[in-house]
Amino acid sequence: MDKKQVWIAAGIILDTEKKHIFITRRADKAHQGGLWEFAGGKVETGETAKQAVIRELQEEVGIHATDVEPFISLAHDYSDKSLKFDFFLIHQFDGEAFGKEGQPGEWVAINALADYPFPDANQAVLDKIQQSFA
Repeated sequence: MDKKQVWIAAGIILDTEKKHIFITRRADKAHQGGLWEFAGGKVETGETAKQAVIRELQEEVGIHATDVEPFISLAHDYSDKSLKFDFFLIHQFDGEAFGKEGQPGEWVAINALADYPFPDANQAVLDKIQQSFA
């Protein structure tokens, strides 16, 4: 049986000083439930990853991303699915980030991200954030 293939676009939402990042916690019943993540979601048919991240950030955290920069792309295999990720830096946005779908969300200092449990698939992203901004 072939694994389900899922393409995800996610935003690394930076504050204006580039010292904090907005993260959200996955619902306990979700895949990788209870872990923290960068807001985003599935890229829909006919959409680019950049279009998807802008749409998903509006839906999930209530912001309109206005300065979006590709940051890292990677793939990760779980036992039940294969994920392809495109992560974008969000340098500027309109609105205030919050857990629009009821999920907890908070601004976290970049040097404190290691204190938050993330899915294994995010480790390369976290490493690159530390190298780029810490």
